[in-house]
Amino acid sequence: MKNKWLVTAVSLIFCSAGLSADEVSTAVSRDYEQHLQALFVHFHQNPELSLVENKTAARLAQELSAVGFTVTENVGVDIDGLPSTGIVAVMKNGEGPTVMMRADMDGLPVEEKSGLSYASTATQISPITGNQVPVMHACGHDVHVTSLIGTARYMAANKDKWSGTLMLIGQPAEERIMGAKQMMDAKLWDTFGKPDYALAFHVTSNGELGYVNVLNGSPYAGSDSLDLVIHGIGAHGASPHAGKDPIVLGSQIVLALQTLVSRELSPRQPGVVTVGSFHSGTKHNIISDKAVLQLTVRNTNLETREILLNGIQRIAENLARAAGLPEDKLPEISIVESTPPTVNNDELVNRLRQTWQQQMGEERVVSVPPTGMGAEDFPYFTNGYDIPAVYWSVGGTPTEEWQSAMEGKTTIPSHHSPFFKVSPDSVKVGTESTIHALLELLKKP
Repeated sequence: MKNKWLVTAVSLIFCSAGLSADEVSTAVSRDYEQHLQALFVHFHQNPELSLVENKTAARLAQELSAVGFTVTENVGVDIDGLPSTGIVAVMKNGEGPTVMMRADMDGLPVEEKSGLSYASTATQISPITGNQVPVMHACGHDVHVTSLIGTARYMAANKDKWSGTLMLIGQPAEERIMGAKQMMDAKLWDTFGKPDYALAFHVTSNGELGYVNVLNGSPYAGSDSLDLVIHGIGAHGASPHAGKDPIVLGSQIVLALQTLVSRELSPRQPGVVTVGSFHSGTKHNIISDKAVLQLTVRNTNLETREILLNGIQRIAENLARAAGLPEDKLPEISIVESTPPTVNNDELVNRLRQTWQQQMGEERVVSVPPTGMGAEDFPYFTNGYDIPAVYWSVGGTPTEEWQSAMEGKTTIPSHHSPFFKVSPDSVKVGTESTIHALLELLKKP
């Protein structure tokens, strides 16, 4: 499948004969040189953590207001005493549907080691720990915000080409899987009107620059973050028979959880159960009375989610019973963060795929399935509201680097890595693909 991302270098040059003839591509390239490239560098050098994207949101609001959008700031309920940084920008342009386009704004607590000349050196007080931490756009949200601004600038300057209502959303806290829900808890659609379509995209280092990747089905998994507290009975390490060791019980639970995907899901049904953290004890010769496991559970449909979550509870409780623990000391499970799977609307996917093929070149539009089970909170905007949605991706790795990796000469840093980087030119592809989607959905009657 990866070979589908490879074409000749000529077809990827934005100023080539085929692409320069396209008015949208030409306009986006011009705006990129004059405004968007410097704006991308600004966002990359000034990342902010989830829930405290204050300067990012303010700059986004400023840019959208400047081209004529009606902008509302601080949209969303407060979390832990922090006001939401959510942005909603609306431009009404005659009769027609309402289309929502979302961009997430937050960075990650990662020290950048990309070697880029414009690498982030920013630090910020973490709203989780209260400590000063390094911050980096290690997932490409700087591309998303800049592309949203590029889209707004084009649509505002070309109102004669579309009709309807365009709603642009700057979303906080995607990395913590809470920003979309934070905005929806503030009755987003009651306030601004429910859109007829919802769109979003993600730049990816696992794709070659110049390409649009759109899938039928589920491009992103659902995710649950679980805390599993295992109770034991403390004792001296030299007298294990006098207690109930939560570390031994926890180890048994970790191993048994691996059978959920391998033995309870269909071999063709994806799922993930990962124990990312296991903490217990304070000293060599003390048997603790508690162990805490932190899990991430991934699915692509709600039926799989139910199987996995029920299985985790069943395994944990019954292994505790087998260890001789009483009913009042059975493990406690709590869901800390949760998001449903992202599922694209097939009819809308087919419509936009055809649009991108016609407008950007058939060879630049691919359908490469994901290799992992990354999650998104975008579905909170659409689930239960009967809103057709499409979430696509654009490649971010320059052709030479991509081909070198395909030949096994180099590796491409993953998202959330301190070495993560994508080409600033991916802003153009993100902007261009978004504009074409909007012009298709907001056609003049």
